[in-house]
Amino acid sequence: MKNMYGVSALALVMALSACSKQNTKIEAAAPDMCIYGGTIYTGIDDTHVNGNILVNDGKITSVTTDANCTAYSSGTTEVVNLDGAYLYAGFVDSHAHLLGIGLREMTLNLEGTPSIKALKQKLAEEISKTPSGETVYGRGWIETHWPENRFPTRQDLDEVSPDNPVILQRSDGHALVANTKALSAAKITNETKPPFGGDILRDKDGVATGMLIDHAMNLVNDLMPKLTPARKEAAYIKASEIYAGYGWTGIQSMSVNALDVPLIERLSNEGKLKIRVYNAVDMQDAEGLLKNIAANGPQTSKNGRVTTRGLKFYIDGALGSRGAALLAPYKDDPKNTGLFLVKKDYLIPIFEQSLRDGIQISTHAIGDRANRVMLDWYEEAFAAVPVSERKIAKPRWRNEHSQILDLADIPRYKELGVIASMQPSHAIGDLHFAHKRIGEERLAGGYAWRSLIDSGAIIAGGSDAPVERGDPRIEFYAATARKDMSGFSADNWFPNEKVTRVEALKMFTSWAAFAAFDEDNTGMVAPGYRADFTIFDKNIMTIPEAEILDVDTVMTIVDGEVIYKK
Repeated sequence: MKNMYGVSALALVMALSACSKQNTKIEAAAPDMCIYGGTIYTGIDDTHVNGNILVNDGKITSVTTDANCTAYSSGTTEVVNLDGAYLYAGFVDSHAHLLGIGLREMTLNLEGTPSIKALKQKLAEEISKTPSGETVYGRGWIETHWPENRFPTRQDLDEVSPDNPVILQRSDGHALVANTKALSAAKITNETKPPFGGDILRDKDGVATGMLIDHAMNLVNDLMPKLTPARKEAAYIKASEIYAGYGWTGIQSMSVNALDVPLIERLSNEGKLKIRVYNAVDMQDAEGLLKNIAANGPQTSKNGRVTTRGLKFYIDGALGSRGAALLAPYKDDPKNTGLFLVKKDYLIPIFEQSLRDGIQISTHAIGDRANRVMLDWYEEAFAAVPVSERKIAKPRWRNEHSQILDLADIPRYKELGVIASMQPSHAIGDLHFAHKRIGEERLAGGYAWRSLIDSGAIIAGGSDAPVERGDPRIEFYAATARKDMSGFSADNWFPNEKVTRVEALKMFTSWAAFAAFDEDNTGMVAPGYRADFTIFDKNIMTIPEAEILDVDTVMTIVDGEVIYKK
């Protein structure tokens, strides 16, 4: 059986055996690092060995069946004893928001809030520490499991904060609730019309509830806390530390401010941001960056850990806030089919030019209508720009989320060469409410990992943090168990759509590398590949599924540098 690189598992084992014999005598210069004492998963199917890995200049020079590093114990080589742990190719989060991950830890974090009552209690604590009149901003609430069974309202917030403007963003980033003080300061009245791609929710009497959906959130932008350069730098550094601690060696960061790219590169070059970063930037302020990529190819930091080559767009909103664009109305909101956030006549010229310039396109689409339209627009752009006019013949454009699909559209991913960038943990949260939003029959194409893989598509696995926690253990568990974290699932959740552990490993290693044009450098543990490793204390390929959530990260290594050690 061959993997996506055309290397057979048998061939690799033979090569490892040969390397082992060749390395019985060490006469050449000592390597920079020797790793031993655990089980090494190569990334080719289920192939694993108990041997050692030699690293020089940040790259793997050999993977052998030698069980120790005694030949290097007295030299300059850094010897790493895994002490029975399990080493994998470096895990990469294929869709997350690096700045948001850091900011989550530096602001009012509402993640895990169990009710409106608890939300008000957290807000009251924050108000007690905030000067009068200053805006309070928080993020992370999600109402789908609350006993109140509704969105929060401005009245809920007013009870706690009549004098301070309050803006609390939903976890998905596609909706927020503002109190009366904030609505008044933003001049939002009952007569205010929502902008294109947004909605202002109102009660039965036409009075604004305080809930602003998607582009309507921009109406309160002037009230948001100012993001100073120092705070932004601190957030990026914090995010890198958090992710290294989880075991991620890299992140494919979405919706990056193009003006932040020099900062990200500088922090990486200075050793303050240690994980790999692959950027897809917003169109705003990106003109100079895009011209540079068109002329010189992907922009890379001096140390090689930061790469920028893509653009990120949004077609629709989110399912939880009923902004995902659907082919038929929401089951629990029959007059609503969701929101489109962008127009075709704006995107198509950008798509066509991106093909000519070698720009990778990543497009957020969640609802079945949004995903179909995205595929249609990609197909139209591909037809308009023949291969002879493209800088990259197979551009590997991406669909971020691919959440609810019409079954007829699933084969189109393979046919068009579109990568499905999906976040398994979304299925954990959505398990308890998606059937209420769209009905069980439409869930046949929901979070359809198995169907996409069987059709020949590649899935790049991610987390969408800070929308979700951003923990690789949760993502691996969700992909392979298709259950919530208590072990619950249901027949209407199509359990057959779960993936094997080998497939899940590929989603976060070799398939993630492919989605970033990096499959010749990362995603496998083999000679010539970068020395990026994720090391867990238990074997996630064999332990009972529930135990995956309790695995500890032992070490994270990038370019042969230990960037996290328990």
